Amino acid sequence: MMIEENFKALEMRGDELVLLDQRLLPCEEKDFICRSVEDVFFAIKDMVVRGAPAIGGAAGYGVYFAAREACGDRDKFNRLCDYLINARPTAVNLAWAVNRVRKTAEESGFSLDAIRKDADDIVSEDIAMNRKIGEIGSSVIPPHATILTHCNTGALATCGWGTALGVIKTAFYEGKDVFVYADETRPRFQGARLTAWELVRAEIPAALIPDSAAATLIRDGKIDLVILGADRITANGDVANKLGTFALSVICKHYGVPFYSAAPTTTIDFSTPSGDLIPIEERDRSEVTMVNGTKVAPDEIGVYNPSFDVTPHQNITGIITECGIIREPYDMNLEILRRTLGRQNA
Repeated sequence: MMIEENFKALEMRGDELVLLDQRLLPCEEKDFICRSVEDVFFAIKDMVVRGAPAIGGAAGYGVYFAAREACGDRDKFNRLCDYLINARPTAVNLAWAVNRVRKTAEESGFSLDAIRKDADDIVSEDIAMNRKIGEIGSSVIPPHATILTHCNTGALATCGWGTALGVIKTAFYEGKDVFVYADETRPRFQGARLTAWELVRAEIPAALIPDSAAATLIRDGKIDLVILGADRITANGDVANKLGTFALSVICKHYGVPFYSAAPTTTIDFSTPSGDLIPIEERDRSEVTMVNGTKVAPDEIGVYNPSFDVTPHQNITGIITECGIIREPYDMNLEILRRTLGRQNA
């Protein structure tokens, strides 16, 4: 049964990119309007829009704005595209989308219609891939399953439907008896603010937990599998994802709990051999020292605030993509996938 979302993380309306401002959820549902490259850069950098596939979708339209602003000036166009890529360094979909639409711009003689169509195609393709990921991933979920997830991987993190949360939603709508534990996901609380919001709207039975409660649930045999997303997957199967993913993978491996990453093939960076070469974004100290504008730590304390960590492929049961579930040996199977896709890099 095809279920449609009743909200969109991003949508072009006329010549404006309309983003559901995820900084304000769940307290307020308000749109953020992008009319320029600068607007898209800010939206990605400040996490108005977040999640690797959604960032890619927004970035595609950012290139459309870049072509419009450059007015045929190739150097200016390329500077604006490079500027967009630098908004966030870890999520590979950002550079992938910018470079894809940049190539379309060059090949079409900077036709705004062709550029806009390619950006539109990125969105529609992502939604189709996510639907397929959901169908394929549902096969790993038992008829009665308690699932733990981390951060947000639903329709808010993508151009529609979602990756890991899309798998959970597909299983639920297929009639499987699922219960979801959602980590709050500090320091920006994407699990509490966003995943919990999506689970409630989808009417999926769920509970929100502190991040540190996950280990106890796994140890006590209360979790059947963990499924979460990815911001970059390297050629050997290492996965960069929201901070806290690595710790979960270690606990799951120790207690024998299946641990899956779900992502479209656009999130695979075939050009990077392993996870230790992934640039890890470190964000502002205020994300740790402040909560909703309230100070929770002294100004004098140092802060280490990486947004992501890297989970080694040895800890991963499978990587769920729209092309199937990739398993060990990851380097060999991902190379087969790369050849099938005909891609040199992400």
